[in-house]
Amino acid sequence: MSAWVLPDHIADVLPSEARHIEELRRGLLDTARSYGYELVMPPLLEHLDSLLSGAGEALDLQTFKLVDQLSGRSIGLRADTTQQVARIDAHLLNRRGVTRLCYCGPVLHARPDRPRATREPLQFGAEIYGHAGTEADIESVVLALECLRVAQVPEVSVDLADVRIVRSLLAGVPVDLATLSRVHAALAAKDGSELAHLTRGFPAAAREGLLALLQLYGDAQVLDEAEKVLKPAPELRKALSDLKSVASRIKGARVTFDLADLRGYAYYSGTRFAMYVPGASDALVRGGRYDEVGAAFGRNRPAAGFSLDIKQLVGVVAPRPLKAAIRAPWGDGAEAIAAIAALRRQGETVVCMLSESSSEIDEFCCDRELVCEDGQWVVHPL
Repeated sequence: MSAWVLPDHIADVLPSEARHIEELRRGLLDTARSYGYELVMPPLLEHLDSLLSGAGEALDLQTFKLVDQLSGRSIGLRADTTQQVARIDAHLLNRRGVTRLCYCGPVLHARPDRPRATREPLQFGAEIYGHAGTEADIESVVLALECLRVAQVPEVSVDLADVRIVRSLLAGVPVDLATLSRVHAALAAKDGSELAHLTRGFPAAAREGLLALLQLYGDAQVLDEAEKVLKPAPELRKALSDLKSVASRIKGARVTFDLADLRGYAYYSGTRFAMYVPGASDALVRGGRYDEVGAAFGRNRPAAGFSLDIKQLVGVVAPRPLKAAIRAPWGDGAEAIAAIAALRRQGETVVCMLSESSSEIDEFCCDRELVCEDGQWVVHPL
């Protein structure tokens, strides 16, 4: 095998795309900061019992594992950052009030999570800890939408769901874990015949409610229909009310609901959302409420947030224009050096031509030239 061949679903990022990714990263972090989110930088490596504890168990097959040659303990390369941020909130910060944290860094997946996906996403996320009200859910959705707006993502669609709806319908139903897993799969696939078979021995209200969920997707009328056909348990009413509250604050995007959507069922504890754009094979953003995320670290407090892959994001937005630059001669003269330094201090990109060699550049457009006229260095358009 050639020395320059990379592993499957791992790729280099070349200049123009790398510049675009970096500009997006800066824009997203600045947007989160404008909402009061503080940046944290968790390590790429952690002990497995930390990475895979609690809600992190679902990442077991996605986590690269190795042995630490210093301690002999099993460690892993993070497949997701949320678990680490929960640990930081619980142990290192240990604040009493609301804490807003954001992050951006690479994660590694043992397997691609969708066709043609990279196994090295650049994950950006923002999380808010310590507030159980719908205000935190709303802020997460609004901030995620603002991040997509800053990234110039067109035609965003927001899909809302809530895991409490299914949990409420199944409350008190004696069902083993294997059957429960199959029920979840049938709901996700909207497989009515399989769901009817699996729930044939369930209480009538639970069975009818679960079957009704298969049709409860679409616009805001779905929530009104759900109030009519589903068992009016307090938890269910609260979930529907929260979905209405979140949806009412979404501006500039199409809003849909899918009350049978159970992606992340074991992870989320309440409202969850996904954001889509035309042409993307999967959601650009996923988020919601996950109040159990800190339990494994001994501090189970409310949490909500979202994450996205900037490498996926860069593939659905228009390419940025090339950075305008100034071409300058390479010279040792004090005046030329001073003129070039002054231009760079002003924020200009100056590309010096090395003797007779021509520069090959992918991410800059040299539209001006620094020339000497009557002993003065001046910039002229090319």
